[in-house]
Amino acid sequence: MLSTPEVKSELVRFPVQSTGERVAEVATILRLAGGLHTISGRIALEAELHTPQIVQRVRKDLAELYGIRSDAKQLPPSSTRPGAPQFLVRVLDGETLARQLGLLDQRRRQIRGLPNRLTTGAQAELAAIWRGAFLARGGLTAPGRSANLEIVCPSNEVAMALVGAASRIGVDAKSREIRGQHKVLIRDSEAISEMLGLIGAQEARKNWDELRRARETRATANRLVNFDDANLRRSAQASVAACARVERAMELLGDSIPEHLRYAGELRLTHREASLDDLGARADPPLTKDAVAGRIRRLLAMADKEAEVRGVPGTEASLPDELDRI
Repeated sequence: MLSTPEVKSELVRFPVQSTGERVAEVATILRLAGGLHTISGRIALEAELHTPQIVQRVRKDLAELYGIRSDAKQLPPSSTRPGAPQFLVRVLDGETLARQLGLLDQRRRQIRGLPNRLTTGAQAELAAIWRGAFLARGGLTAPGRSANLEIVCPSNEVAMALVGAASRIGVDAKSREIRGQHKVLIRDSEAISEMLGLIGAQEARKNWDELRRARETRATANRLVNFDDANLRRSAQASVAACARVERAMELLGDSIPEHLRYAGELRLTHREASLDDLGARADPPLTKDAVAGRIRRLLAMADKEAEVRGVPGTEASLPDELDRI
């Protein structure tokens, strides 16, 4: 079963050579996973992350791109809940870095969305934004009734920025507020597959497509089984009804039944579950399906007419109560 940790494990190993892509990814991670705090009069940049591998990737980017040394520590167990981030990365003197990343505006306030220069970047940088978003706060639900790829965002502005970035790389995403959380959702299975490929999770994309095809195959098989079951039920019901009406017709007409109609009626009663095609093949000489149906129809009509003349119940009176009138 494809899981969120498996996707993140693959993404954290994805090699990025372009400086623009590395900046887009790390800036997005820090925006979604962290925040700016004032500690002893200095602005500190913090991010809560899920795995040591993501921590290592972020610290490496900060060191190689900006020459920044960051601290990392594991959060105490009492402060974590299932699925919550377990590690903290902190840059104590983070104001300069925050400005370089575009996370601070000119008034030293944290931006509400994502840096504009990132969301208007090239296709590869837009994909890097989404890779960073998934590493920070992404989740994947495997193909099924509620399959989706989601990103939990700190604000509606961040969510809208991610929706716009997805649109620019050709993937349809929606922003929703769910139980007080701002989320970006991709719910179409093909769109999820496309996004997984774009952000660098090729193995996850392959597994996703296999799961999706398996689900579609099962769904098709279930529909066919249900269709066949429904057809069998209708066929059995029709057979029971036809035999009941033929028996009543033979009773009403007695010896006055024309021989060719009697033969068709007896054929029906002898082979109760056979189709009209089978009845025609069993006849001697063989008859077509239409010929058998026509003879039985005339037999029932003759019997119903006789019943009307005599003022007695016709052939439908013999139908079991649970069957529809045919």
